[in-house]
Parts: sequence; C-alpha cells; structure tokens
Amino acid sequence: MANRPIASTEVQYEALLLITAAIWGTGFVAQRLGMQSLGPFSYNFARFALGALALLPLIAYRKTSTDAIRAALIPGIAAGLVLTIAAALQQSGLQYTTAGKAGFITGLYVVLVPVAAMFLGRKTPLATWIGALCALVGLYILSVSGAVEINRGDVYVFISAFFWTAHILVLDRFASRVDPIALACVQFAVTSLLCGAVATAIEGPSFNDFVVSAMPIAYGGVFSIGIAYTLQAVAQSKAHPSRASIIMSLESPFAVLAGFLFLSERMGARELFGCALMLTGMIVAQLRPRT
Repeated sequence: MANRPIASTEVQYEALLLITAAIWGTGFVAQRLGMQSLGPFSYNFARFALGALALLPLIAYRKTSTDAIRAALIPGIAAGLVLTIAAALQQSGLQYTTAGKAGFITGLYVVLVPVAAMFLGRKTPLATWIGALCALVGLYILSVSGAVEINRGDVYVFISAFFWTAHILVLDRFASRVDPIALACVQFAVTSLLCGAVATAIEGPSFNDFVVSAMPIAYGGVFSIGIAYTLQAVAQSKAHPSRASIIMSLESPFAVLAGFLFLSERMGARELFGCALMLTGMIVAQLRPRT
C-alpha cells in the first residue's frame, strides 16, 4: 500500500516536539554546569521549582478554572512521580558516565515506547518501527565511540530510560483528557518537592550553592522545564507516543550542534552520519499506510 503523511494537525503538534528536542539538546550545557556546585537532587529541585513557577502566570492569563486544575491533580501527581525517578536517575548517572553514553542509553526509549505502546493496545505502524530502528542506530553512531564499558552511571541511566518511557506513556494517556498546562505545572511541582526533600536529607545544599548556579538553573528551569516539558505535554495530547519518542530523541543531535556552535566542538563524519540517520528515522516515522 502507498504511504501518506500524517494529518496536518498531528504535524503541528509534532513540530512542538521538535522544538522540545532542540531546547533539551541545547540545555545539556546548562545541566552540566549546574552540577558543578549542586548535587543532582538539589539541581533538579531548583529547576523544576522554577519551571512550575514560570507556568503560574500562564495559568492565570488563560483563566484556567479551579475544576480544570483539580482534574489535573491526580494525572499530574502520577506524571510527577515518574518524572522524579527518571530525572533523578539520569542526573545521578551523569556524575559517573560520559555525556555520549548517557545520551545513547537514554535514547533507548525510542525502541521501548513502541514496544510498551503495543502491549498497551496502541497500534504502531511498520514505518514507525523502521524509523525507530534508524533513530536508534543513528543515536548509537552519534553518541558512542571507542570501547563500550559499563559503570554504575550507565546502569542508572539505563534504568532511567524505562522511566522516560513510562513518562511518555503517562502523558499520552492523560494529556488529552485534562488541561495540559495545569498537568505540566502539577508534575513540575511534585518533582521539585520530592527532589527537594531528598536533597535536604542527603545533599544539604547552601543558599550560596544555588546563587553560584543561578544561570544554569534559570535556563534549565525556564526553558528546559517550563517551556520544553510543557510543549511535550501539549503536543502529546495529539501526537502518537512512538513517533513522539523518535522526535524527542533528536535531543542528542541538537546537543552536538549546540556544542559545535557554542563550545567550538567539531562534528566529524561519524557524528554527521549519526545525525542524518536520526533525521531519516524521524521522517520515515511520519509515514503510515493509506487507509
């Protein structure tokens, strides 16, 4: 059968996911800088708190009703619990493993999401599977070079990939049923509170530690959390979870591009080929059989 592009409405929402991937990719530098003076839970506490606060004016401007906020509480708490575990594992793992390996291991949700969606009764087209495979191979080529070794950071990030998968599926289930902005705000607040409790117990950050990391926190909170995660919640109210995971995996090539533009890091033929494969995977995943 012939292939056709997906509906224009879905394309618009998936464009939001592409913007999300770009913000996450460029925000990786801020995430690394924030860890220079703060522990992983302290940094997550600060950036998710700022992300939640950044949405309050938007909620007020949209005159979101009390009923809409109340309806988003349970889904937001569920998403926040999963997000807390995923973000904590990934952030902790980055202390022990390289950025490239962490990017590849996290990107395993490209394969995990369509598998999980299949078991949950969501039909995944063949083109999406092919696109996921292209994206996964491209992500490996882009992120991993030299000998493959496993350390505890790799294990943390590997486990986090399952929770990123769960987070995508939780949003896929609830984002179309409740106000996505309220949902995003609740999940950020939950994640911040939980990370803050752990940070207080085991990291004991000082006020000066947060001051030193003010700029990385600001970027991570306003852009990576407040804007990008909100766009994810809004977009997943319409986008298929498997294609969403592929598009969001483009975070990795965007990170490479950001390093090239802002940190003078060079991209070789291997990295460019990996980026090309990931873009190919995204394009292929946009095709589905004609009905």
